[in-house]
This record gives sequence, C-alpha cells and structure tokens, in this order.
Amino acid sequence: MAKGVISDEEDDVELDEEEREPVDGDELEEGRDVDNEDEDEEEVVVALLALLENLGIKLGFAFVGLFDVSERFTCGKCRTTLFVREEYVLDEDDYELLEDNNINIRKESKKFKRLKKGRRDTEEEPSGLSDEEEFVGSGAPLEDIAEEEEQGEEEEDADIGEDDEMADFIVDEEEVDENGAPMRQRKLKKKKTRQAPGVSSSALQEAQELFGDPDELILNRQKNLEMSEYRETRLEDEFEPIVLSEKYMTEQDDQIRELDIPERMQISEESTGAPPLDGSSIDEESQWIVNQLGNGAVPWIYKKVSNSQNNEKDDLPIDKDDIIRFLELHHVQKLDIPFIAMYRKEECLSLLKDLEQPEASDENDKTPTLKWHKVLWALQDLDKKWLLLQKRKSALQSYYSKRFEEESRRVYDETRLNLNRQLFESKQSEREVDDVDSKFNLHFPPGEAGVDEGQYKRPKRKSMYSTFSKAGLWEVARRFGCSPEQLGLCLTVVNLQELEDPKETPEEMASNFTCAMYDTPEEVLKCARHMAAVEISCEPSIRKHVRSHFLDHAVVSTCPTADGNTTIDSFHQFAGVKWLREKPLSKFEDMQWLLIRKAEEEKLIQVTIKLPEEYLNKLIDQFNEYYISDSVSRSAQLWNEQRKLILHDAIFRFLLPSMEKEARGVLASKAKSWLLIEYGKALWNKVSVGPYQQKENDLGSDDEAAPRVMACCWGPGKPQTTFVMLDSSGEVLDVLYTGSLTFRSQNVNDQQRKKNDQERVLKFMTDHQPHVVVLGAVNLSCTRLKDDIYQVSILVSMSCVDEMDWRM
Repeated sequence: MAKGVISDEEDDVELDEEEREPVDGDELEEGRDVDNEDEDEEEVVVALLALLENLGIKLGFAFVGLFDVSERFTCGKCRTTLFVREEYVLDEDDYELLEDNNINIRKESKKFKRLKKGRRDTEEEPSGLSDEEEFVGSGAPLEDIAEEEEQGEEEEDADIGEDDEMADFIVDEEEVDENGAPMRQRKLKKKKTRQAPGVSSSALQEAQELFGDPDELILNRQKNLEMSEYRETRLEDEFEPIVLSEKYMTEQDDQIRELDIPERMQISEESTGAPPLDGSSIDEESQWIVNQLGNGAVPWIYKKVSNSQNNEKDDLPIDKDDIIRFLELHHVQKLDIPFIAMYRKEECLSLLKDLEQPEASDENDKTPTLKWHKVLWALQDLDKKWLLLQKRKSALQSYYSKRFEEESRRVYDETRLNLNRQLFESKQSEREVDDVDSKFNLHFPPGEAGVDEGQYKRPKRKSMYSTFSKAGLWEVARRFGCSPEQLGLCLTVVNLQELEDPKETPEEMASNFTCAMYDTPEEVLKCARHMAAVEISCEPSIRKHVRSHFLDHAVVSTCPTADGNTTIDSFHQFAGVKWLREKPLSKFEDMQWLLIRKAEEEKLIQVTIKLPEEYLNKLIDQFNEYYISDSVSRSAQLWNEQRKLILHDAIFRFLLPSMEKEARGVLASKAKSWLLIEYGKALWNKVSVGPYQQKENDLGSDDEAAPRVMACCWGPGKPQTTFVMLDSSGEVLDVLYTGSLTFRSQNVNDQQRKKNDQERVLKFMTDHQPHVVVLGAVNLSCTRLKDDIYQVSILVSMSCVDEMDWRM
C-alpha cells in the first residue's frame, strides 16, 4: 500500500483506515497514483538532462528522484531533490556552472544527514536527510519512511565541506576493494517473515530477535567465505608449535634434510656444539677418554683393568689409536656407530670386542650372533661428555674475562687481582670445573655484576665472606700463614719453605682493624678465620686432594630408625641394607645404594658416610704439616692456635660435608649406570632372539618352510581363553574359545566343563598339529595354564609332543 502525504489532522482517520480491510477500489486507485507519479518523474528527468546538455555539461551519472518542475528553475528555496549515486560526485566546477545558469542545487552532507535525522520533528532548519526522505517524510510517520527505504532505493549524499562544524564526527569507514576503490554496501531488504506451519508469527518474530535474520546470517557467511579465498592460510596460524613439530614438516626439518648427516648426530650437535676436527683436538680428546676409562668412568671396563697385573697402558683392552680413528670417523666423516661397526670394523678392531663374554674357541660352531658393540656406544657417551665439558669451559672462560675487565678498575684485594685467568688449563673433569667456578664466584660474586638493560634483576645474596671482605678484613686473613694456592701446591707435589711468623701477636694485629661493626680484636680474628677457612675450602687443588683421599677411604654405615626397626623384617626389600658397618665406597658395584637412599627417604634407616679415624687423622696431619709453623716462640704459638682453628673449620665445616655430598652423587651415578646396563642386557636378550628354527625331521615331511604356530591368550572366563592357529604367513586359520579351561573350582559341574574344554583343545591340536605353542604371559595364572595345555598335549601322539616347542 503506497504511503501518501498525511496531515496532522488526519492521523486518527488514517489509523482507522489502516485497520479496516482493503477493497478492490483502493488497489486500483493506488496503482493509478503510482503510474502518474512515475510519468511525472520521467518528464522531469528528461527535461533536466536536455537543459544540461544544451549548456554543454556532460554528465557521467544518473539522476534519480522526484522533482517539482514548476519551482525548480525559479526558486532557490524549492524542495528540489537531486539524487547522485555514491560513486559519482559533482565537483566544485560543476556546481558553479549550475549556479551560473540559475540552477540551485543544495550541497548535502552524509554526515549532516546522520545528525539531522533525530531532530527533524523539532527544528525548522534544513534537514540533513536526502530530498527523497524529506519528500516522503514530510507528512508520514517514521515507520513509513523506513518502509520506503526498504523498497530498494539506494542513495548517497554529497560530502560535507571542510569548514563544517561537525566535520570531525566519527562515522563508519568505507570498505575498499583491492584497487582502492570504494565498495558499495548493498542494503538488505527486510523480508516479511515467512509463516512456518505449526509456528505462530509471534514465536517466529521472537526467534529472529534472539538469533537474527537468517538471510543476513547467510549473506555474512558467504561474504566471509569469499574473503577467505583470497587470504593465504599458513600452518603456523592453524596449529600449535608442538603439533607442527610432531605432524608436519618444519623449517628445521628442511635444514636436516638438506645436510647429508644422520639426524641423530645433528640433534646431538645442537646441545654439544660442533666438534673440533683438527688433529690436536682429537688427540687431546682421545687421551682424556683413556684417562676416564682408567679411572673407572665405565664400570665394566674398569673391572677388567683392575683385575690385570700389568701397568695401566697395557691393562686397557682398548687401543688408543683405535679411539683416534673412531673419533675421526665419527667427527670428520660423520659416520654413525652402526655404519662404523658394519663397514669400518677393520679400522678399529679392538673396539668391537665384547669384554664381558669371551670369544668362542670352537671353530666348528658357526652360529651367527648379534653384537651389541657396547664399547663403541660407551665411547660415544664419553665423547659427548667431553664436548659438553669443553663447551662449558669456553662459556665460563668468556664470562670470567668479561668480569675481569669490569672489576679490574675497582678491585681492592690483591688476591682478586692476582687470580689466575688460565683456570682451565689442567681441569679435565666436571668436578674440577665446578671447583674453579666456586673459587671465582667467591671472589667475584654474581650479585655484584651489573645487570644489562632489558634483563630481569635477581635478588642479591650477600655471603659472610663478601661482607667481611668489603670491611677490609681480607688483609687480616692473609697474615695467618701461607695462601690457599701455596697450601694446595704443598699437598700435591711441591714443598715450599718454612713459614715466617709475624712478630706481633694476633690480638695486636687485629686491633689495627677494629671498626664500628667489629669493635673488638677477638671479633676481628673470628671473622678473619672464617674468611681464611672459606678460601682454603674453595681452592681447587685442595679440593682435588681431599676428594681423592675421601673417595678412596670413606666408608658407609647404616642403622635402622625406631620405625625401621619394626617395619624392616627379614623379608622386607630393605632387609639387606638395614645394618651396614663401614662398607667402603669402592665396594658398591650394584644397585644397593639406590635401596639405601630409598630407605633413607622413607626414614627407615640412618646413613653415615665418613672417613675412618686413621685416614682422617692422616689428612689432618698433612694440613698441619704445611700450614702450621714449627717455631716455638710465644707469638708463633699464638698464631698456630689461630691456624688450627682455621684448619678445623675448613675441614669439618666445609670440606668433609661437601665431599660427603659428592660421594652420594658418585654412588647414585654408579648405581644408575649399573642398573641401566642390566636393563640393557635384559632387553638385548629379548630382541636378539632369532626366529624359530624347525627341526630336521620336520623339514622333510612338510613342504612349507615356516612352522605352524598355535597362539594362546589367557582369559578369566569373560573374556574366554582363546586359541588361534596361524599358518606360515601369519594368517588366522582357526579359532577356539574355552571358557572353562582355567577353572580351579572343585565343583562337579565346573570340573565337567573343564574336561570338555580339554577335549576340545585336544581335538584342535590333533587336527592342526602345531610346531610351536606361544602363550602370552600376563600374570601368574598363565603358568598354571601352561601346565594344563601341556597335559592336554600329552594325550596327542608322542611324536607331536617331541616336536612341539613351548614359548612364553
């Protein structure tokens, strides 16, 4: 129904007319009015186009709208409407030419249109709406205006001038295509809700208000699909990194594929770094490996060395030249261990021997055996340890050099200034590197280093040593006797000259260093003794000497706690470690230490690791010999008392507790290595079993080369115990289900059902005559099942029993 111009007085009448039912005459009149309006619009458009063409204006756009011809060319205040499509806009020259010919066209703004819609009823100013909206809405309600817009008329307003007061008003940005041209947004036609059968119109309207217009949702979906076609999708945007690394090819996989090196070697070099390829580095590494083997780094090789009678070089069953050739093949030529063992065995023959199993002396026995090549894998582990050690030494050396440069200008301690930068020249183990690192951190604490910008600050930890050192007590600590470096040299190889005692007493010397924090000489001496003891305990050479002495002579003792005494009986798993008395560390060869540690964690036993009294006194005498003066003067005796206190603190407070901790680590590492070897042996025994070989009397009777196998899977009844007969190709030939074969009840009915299943199994085996019976063992019941099947097989002919092989 077309909407006409309605006055305010006719509102009530119009509402009544809308409520009544339409008649045929109304529809005819509406059709005539629409036809007349269309003819008037066409005449106006033709007239305006003709006038503009006479003026020489070439228009590349179309005029759409309603015009009042009688007022358009005579009055500038008329309600003339000119609709211009969005992509065609008049420029300023066109507007000036129209004004020269007395054609007034008002410049409307899209932004102004948005602002004027809400106040058209209250203000008399020119509306910001388009002329068509003004024409239709001059007397009609706003609902009618919305319906007129929904009939497919698309309109745009001219741009607002730059000096407009609302030019900065925020509006929606226009969408542009790939060429930068603005894209037209089609207005959705509001369709009438279709009445579904059995659904009321109110319910359908409520559903659309909740979920939206389905046509609009479909259109948005189509638009998103069109946009996604031009968007390049990447796997990184679709999946998590862990999924990509497991399921897809990544850039790292492409790099691995490009390099002609085994992948496991490339992955190993990521952690250890690229190995050195020069001859001197390989010689140095080979010598380090020989020393590690001689010191017991590989227990099963060390056992062979310790049992021999010759010197160390002859004791090793491995040739050093073969180790060098192995490193060259592994590092330079990038060959993996299986390839070396198979195709380069002549270059390293001594590395292919099995040191735990003697070679077969019977030349007639030509049975092929699989070789584990344990020596090659052990050398690879030592090679990895060497590379990691060198990598750590290089990183620490660069860090130390940087700290020396930073601290050299403000260091006040001569010990710190004279600290040797070549700390790693003779350090060949991880523990020795740890000793060097602890000494450096003692003199250059990590908390004192400046933090670079962008890094997180760590909380500073101030030790008592650093506090005393900053107070200037390091000068007092240096006057007690020989330095820690000199004491370490005396304990190893060099004997230095005797000590010279100061002429003044310790109290007189300490009185010169009193301050507000340490106001008495006794307190100054106490702090200085602590500094001297810490320096002795952190000296690498001293720690190396004490470590070797401790690991060679320390003993382990265990005793049960109150709970352990009642819990651990003769059948308990910790019964073997409940009582131990002074067992040497070198006697721990199996996994016994792991049981001791587990029992200690459960607080069932107490563990003590200590040096025996005689070896402890021997160690103390060595320190006293080189650190205490032999003078008999009064001042020398006073200084010796201070030195004895220093040695007591250094040995019992710092050195022995740290050595006990290291001994625990050594025992745990040795026990884990032994356990891994035992697990490896058990697994090797499983995987190294060859296929079943038929007996000679079977090969002549049957044409098939592969044996016939009957497999059995135990079941408690539901599911049932299942027998499967397989042919030479592994295909299933027959299946038998026995639900009562595993019954242990003495009931008559159960015994009868079990007897029936035994007869069925007997017939099954008689028909197929398997060579091998395989039983999958899952629990203890499988042992009894094996006995039952064997009893059934006895009833088969004796020839079949002799030929049958049992495997679980």
